[in-house]
Amino acid sequence: MDGQPPTSVTSSRRPGSTGRVVRRLLLVAAVVCTTLGATLLLLPTATTTRRPAAVHPAPALGAQAYGARALAAVRGGVPAALPDLTALIGQRETYLRAHPKDGASWAVLGAAYVQRGRRTAEVAFYPLAEKALRTSLSTLPKGNTEALDGLAALANTRRDFPAARKWGEKALKQEPKRWTTYPLLIDAYTGLGDYKKARSTLDRLMALHKGPATLAEAAGVYRDRGWREDAAAALTDAAAGAQSPAEQAAYQEQAGQLAWERGDTAEALRHFEEAVRLDRDQWAARAGQGRVLAALGRTTEAVAAYRAALAGQPLPQYALELGELYESLGLAQKAQKQYDLVRARVGAAAAGGADEELVLGRFEADHGDPDTAVRRLRAEWRRQPGIAVADALGWALHRTGEDEEALKFAGTATDKVHGGGVRSALYAYHRGVIEQHLDRKASARRNLEDALRINPDFSLLGAPAARAALAKLGEPDESPPPDVKGPGGKR
Repeated sequence: MDGQPPTSVTSSRRPGSTGRVVRRLLLVAAVVCTTLGATLLLLPTATTTRRPAAVHPAPALGAQAYGARALAAVRGGVPAALPDLTALIGQRETYLRAHPKDGASWAVLGAAYVQRGRRTAEVAFYPLAEKALRTSLSTLPKGNTEALDGLAALANTRRDFPAARKWGEKALKQEPKRWTTYPLLIDAYTGLGDYKKARSTLDRLMALHKGPATLAEAAGVYRDRGWREDAAAALTDAAAGAQSPAEQAAYQEQAGQLAWERGDTAEALRHFEEAVRLDRDQWAARAGQGRVLAALGRTTEAVAAYRAALAGQPLPQYALELGELYESLGLAQKAQKQYDLVRARVGAAAAGGADEELVLGRFEADHGDPDTAVRRLRAEWRRQPGIAVADALGWALHRTGEDEEALKFAGTATDKVHGGGVRSALYAYHRGVIEQHLDRKASARRNLEDALRINPDFSLLGAPAARAALAKLGEPDESPPPDVKGPGGKR
């Protein structure tokens, strides 16, 4: 063969192709190793991992037991206690330094980062979560529904509902009977204003899985449809069937929020107190306590509750509510300090990839620059047109004097047929005020009365304003128009 090495008659490769294949494999391996190396550099060391002040260790159990409990919660799509999450994160970080190609463990770590970031508002966990979850997909590219679920959960937590829908639908296509994906999609569809899909997805979820997490998800959909009694019953059953105090506390917090929205302050306070008793790191329940205590006139206790919530979960929404509490008390300087914190918290959230434009828009409309609110909320509406955004944008447009357009968005927020159907005192109040400015007195009076009927204490600043607006409208004129004849043909 003229000195050439013989080629196998069974090989289809051209001379030199083997070397190219080897080089390609080496290049792929190098990319994977580089990605893993970069990700491992992001893992906190055992000596530098900072425990949030909110995490309270309980020495009765060992770290392994904590981690196992958190693992079951994370994989089961339910809340885990913060000490348990801390243990699980520490265990997985240590394990992955020695086993960096374990894609399943990267998915668990990413999901734990998401939940811890959400519960403590430490947005630095969100980039860590994204890196861990994407590393999971790169090391385990096929059949990795757990990582796809984690990315959907991360996107929902960041309020990036288009991304949550994308990841959730991809996960569902890959594994249609994986029930934990369905709640993630319901939350995404709700955030996008697609209530029809949210309802149909709930139907599919309930056909697949019966349990506390499903009931809690159903309660959210029922609430959005205005079925408050059904929502309350579902949450009662969810709390009764919860497998851990942290899970039960989360459902109690939801029940408290539902009771608050319908104006039952005593019931709301009971649920919030029970949630805090079950899980002292349940910061949303502490903020709920602040809301209710302020409405009851127990302002010193309300301030303390809000401060505790902000210490454990420094969300801009809590700073806004505390600022309005101070403003209602005539404490302008303290109120302004909290209002300054709102912008700072929104900026911190954005640095972690989280979207707090809705809160910022509401803040700017009432306490800052309404034109800025309109600009930001228009962009938010184009991206994810949920009814909460519609209400905020309508109100911001009203604050800039654009009442005709404002009414269109206020109508969307209160549309019981095409919208969510949620009975919101705030939405009704906003629509009533806009209608009053458009001289639509009858509908303005109806919506303002509805707001105060739904929840007489819906807002420390808004509820008094609603009462003042009603007083200005006066009693309805029940006399017939001049061209209408009365009994006997008399005018």
